[in-house]
Amino acid sequence: MILDIIPSTLRMTTPLGYAALGGIYSERSGIINLALEGMMLIGAYGYVIGAHASGSAWIGLTVGVALGVTMALLHAMATITFHADQIVTGIAINILALGITEYLIPSTERVPGLPDFGLPIIGSFSILVYFLPILMIGSHVFIYKTPWGLRLRAAGESTEALKTLSLSRAKWQYLGVIVSGAFAGLGGCFLVSDVHIFTKGIIGGRGYVALAAVIFGNWRPLYGVAACLFFGFASSLDLIDLWNIPDQLIKILPYILTMVVLAGLVGRSRPPAALGKMKS
Repeated sequence: MILDIIPSTLRMTTPLGYAALGGIYSERSGIINLALEGMMLIGAYGYVIGAHASGSAWIGLTVGVALGVTMALLHAMATITFHADQIVTGIAINILALGITEYLIPSTERVPGLPDFGLPIIGSFSILVYFLPILMIGSHVFIYKTPWGLRLRAAGESTEALKTLSLSRAKWQYLGVIVSGAFAGLGGCFLVSDVHIFTKGIIGGRGYVALAAVIFGNWRPLYGVAACLFFGFASSLDLIDLWNIPDQLIKILPYILTMVVLAGLVGRSRPPAALGKMKS
């Protein structure tokens, strides 16, 4: 039974990891993104709609990511163009996504999942599980090793640097938020692809846990996904008989850890200097 934790941890980590990467892009550009939960939810919804209508998991994935990006554009327009409060807008996006998915309930029939590939001993996994470490490393290289990543970070750290180069801060913030929507949408798509059906509450607060992982990982892709691995492991502990601890307590452990992380590390973490500040 102890080996069952390994595949379960990877599956639990994957949607969190994608959402956390999205949160890092958005917040590195200076935009607080509490809307990760809603972007994941609408991504999951888009997957089941696209896959059911076409019979293709890939079209489902495309629709899910597209809807995640659409939600991100709404968040970007409200916060960057119209200077709305970023926290309020994020919560509003989450409520909007919840309302859409509950009112326009998708088919309850099973939909096809993305291809699985096997690994020795621990079993088969969705292709999105394998893409996560690739995108994690790619994001690290992009953010810290390229001129575009430097400009993205400058949007969240030093707007004066962008002004010196005659670059638009809004452009790079839009980029960061849009990428966050694509990644969060991927996380939602994975959840539906893994269970082949959309259910109410399928996201289950994972967007907020991913945001905690962003803070825990100090807004860095490698550390952020590593934090998701920690939360994913905690979510998998209900698979084993852990010292006769009640199952209900094990199930809420990831959320307890999220509160502990936020309470203990927020004051010590160093967010991007201009995070949440719209004044150029």
